[in-house]
Amino acid sequence: VQLVESGGGLVQPGGSLRLSCAASGFTFSSFFMRWYRQAPGKERELVAAIASGGISTNYADSVKGRFTISRDNGKNTVSLQMNSLNPEDTAVYYCNVRIWKNDYWGQGTQVTVSS
Repeated sequence: VQLVESGGGLVQPGGSLRLSCAASGFTFSSFFMRWYRQAPGKERELVAAIASGGISTNYADSVKGRFTISRDNGKNTVSLQMNSLNPEDTAVYYCNVRIWKNDYWGQGTQVTVSS
């Protein structure tokens, strides 16, 4: 299993970023995919999840209405569109898949929201 995130960076408050995660090594279309984040000194938290078919999604309360998770099962990618970013969104963002009770993670991509 390999997960490779991209798209992080520095953005001003109110700005937008789109994160992508390229997956390989498993049957991507069969599994939920999730985005987590971890800010300095804080525990890793679930940000968004999307079901295998891409229809069902759920979000942390802190990002509802601002973030959108999506997937392309033809390209084995999952994305996170982040709008109206604020400094509290600053964190390392990780792509995750759980396969038979085993969690797999990407290397993470840094998102920094600052003026």
